[in-house]
Amino acid sequence: MKPEIQFLSDRKGNAKAVQVSISQWTRIMNRLNKYEQMLKLKSDLAQSFDEVKRMRQGKIKKQSLQDFLNEL
Repeated sequence: MKPEIQFLSDRKGNAKAVQVSISQWTRIMNRLNKYEQMLKLKSDLAQSFDEVKRMRQGKIKKQSLQDFLNEL
């Protein structure tokens, strides 16, 4: 289904805003939320892999399972 989009223009014809239906807006926001969650997960995984790398290099102290669980 092609979304129905309306553009609002100023007197010179320059586009200033966009209007979409509430249902289309809801779909856009749901998709945006999914992308944001995926991006956060990707960032968290990259940070975790970096921490493991630094632990293996001896640059940061390894953490016991008990200490990890206590942080939760």
